[in-house]
Amino acid sequence: MSVSEAAVPGEEVGRVKAKDPDIGENGLVTYNIVDGDGIELFEITTDYETQDGVVKLKKPVDFETKRAYSLKIEAANVHIDPKFISNGPFKDTVTVKISVEDADEPPMFLAPSYIHEVQENAAAGTVVGRVHAKDPDAANSPIRYSIDRHTDLDRFFTINPEDGFIKTTKPLDREETAWLNISVFAAEIHNRHQETKVPVAIRVLDVNDNAPKFAAPYEGFICESDHPKALSNQPIVTVSADDQDDTANGPRFIFSLPPEIMHNPNFTVRDNRDNTAGVYARRGGFSRQKQDFYLLPIVISDGGIPPMSSTNTLTIKVCGCDVNGALLSCNAEAYILNAGLSTGALIAILACIVILLVIVVLFVTLRRQKKEPLIVFEEEDVRENIITYDDEGGGEEDTEAFDIATLQNPDGINGFIPRKDIKPEYQYMPRPGLRPAPNSVDVDDFINTRIQEADNDPTAPPYDSIQIYGYEGRGSVAGSLSSLESATTDSDLDYDYLQNWGPRFKKLADLYGSKDTFDDDS
Repeated sequence: MSVSEAAVPGEEVGRVKAKDPDIGENGLVTYNIVDGDGIELFEITTDYETQDGVVKLKKPVDFETKRAYSLKIEAANVHIDPKFISNGPFKDTVTVKISVEDADEPPMFLAPSYIHEVQENAAAGTVVGRVHAKDPDAANSPIRYSIDRHTDLDRFFTINPEDGFIKTTKPLDREETAWLNISVFAAEIHNRHQETKVPVAIRVLDVNDNAPKFAAPYEGFICESDHPKALSNQPIVTVSADDQDDTANGPRFIFSLPPEIMHNPNFTVRDNRDNTAGVYARRGGFSRQKQDFYLLPIVISDGGIPPMSSTNTLTIKVCGCDVNGALLSCNAEAYILNAGLSTGALIAILACIVILLVIVVLFVTLRRQKKEPLIVFEEEDVRENIITYDDEGGGEEDTEAFDIATLQNPDGINGFIPRKDIKPEYQYMPRPGLRPAPNSVDVDDFINTRIQEADNDPTAPPYDSIQIYGYEGRGSVAGSLSSLESATTDSDLDYDYLQNWGPRFKKLADLYGSKDTFDDDS
């Protein structure tokens, strides 16, 4: 028989058969391996349907370790009649030789797993360690290594594909990640499908690169004045520290004041030598009115090599206490207000008053320069003010303002106010009114005539509106520019070209066109 080294346990290797001429239960046969160098690697069972002995693989075999095995198999009757025992033995043996066939196996690592170490903050390209695999086949194919990028998403490491040396690609931080686990593949160059994976654990060694700091945001208070608690053997506050580095780089913290304030007249620090320190007052007589809080710098050093240190600031407030030393109030502002307003508050109030007085004086001065009253008491309608412009006008006699009140309500004087909120029931054609003479010099008559026409016209708009005036004034050197006058004057100009300007200029063409055309249209 033969078996491949790639076969898995339980796989059938071959069959043996012992012939028994008996029938029924007397013909049943059982098989056993009684001897041989493969007794630990193979096993045999009986197929009761065919009465065959089935040889199966019990453990994996290796072609490179042993290429052939020998088994001694015994076949015996299951049931033996006692009266025929003397005719025995009722069994037989056979020798079975099994050869192991070579198979292309994947590479094998020399260790089931690897653990390497590297210091944190090591420069890129630092060697972490090496993995090694070989081809178990007789061909001994070359091996190529690679990192499973699913286990190294941040690409912290790289591996030499030929010799398996693992290196860093960037500095590592132990405080961020103390252990990194990756997987490395080993594959045959000529057959990439033959691949094996091994786990690699990388420990990041600690370097003393973090200084100790306060374990919490501490704050102390001290009783003011000459209270017994202001100066006692009890610490104002007890502080402790915390270090992100490993315990090997700072299990012992040292607390002290900075050298420049070592002889601080107010407070002192006593190291308790158990990674804590107490802050004590050196004097009494603290007052919130003089100073309501103090900032005390404290230097904390660790025991690493080289040691790291940092300066942390402790805030100590001066507070009011009762006779038992219990805290009452640390609000310095409330304490000051009870005694009255401070000098700064009085100065601020006086400054505001002075500023207001200066603003009032400036405002009054500016109003006097303009010679205008602060408040307009006149009850006249502002619409009766006429604003004149430098437009082309009549002349020196045309600069006087007329009473606009007459234009606003010319019939109000007579007591007649037309209804402006009722739509006329009948539609009348506008009747031509009296056209004032072009050379008339009475503007009042001209305007009243137009107003009377509008009031008597039921189809006129509800509001009186005079927009066109045919009077240019007296004494103008330019003469009259009224279209009413020019319409009755003979002109040598030819305006027939207005007929060709389209419907938008039809009205203008009718007014200034030729006389024949005007007569025809009328």
